[in-house]
Amino acid sequence: MAEEAKLNMYFMSLVLSLSQAAMQQMGKIANPFTGKIERNLEQAKVTIDMLEMLKEKTKGNLVKEEERLISDTLATLQLNYVDETKKGEQEKEEKQEKQEKQ
Repeated sequence: MAEEAKLNMYFMSLVLSLSQAAMQQMGKIANPFTGKIERNLEQAKVTIDMLEMLKEKTKGNLVKEEERLISDTLATLQLNYVDETKKGEQEKEEKQEKQEKQ
């Protein structure tokens, strides 16, 4: 395998790995070790920020498919993060309402 193709494959694997980690941290997919849905939005935000940093640091050095992959991945993660943040706020409000009724 040519060195350039190998590096492209590593880059794509890194982006996909970070994406999977962020999805797991947002509770979108189960933890592969425990089989449980776990949610840690603070850690998900850190992972998304790392991908954003990677995109900025590699700007101008990526082939089109790599640029598309990281941009599309970030857009998907950011939309899911906003969705999960809203869900978390909604759950808090519902919990407070239940406590006030008791």
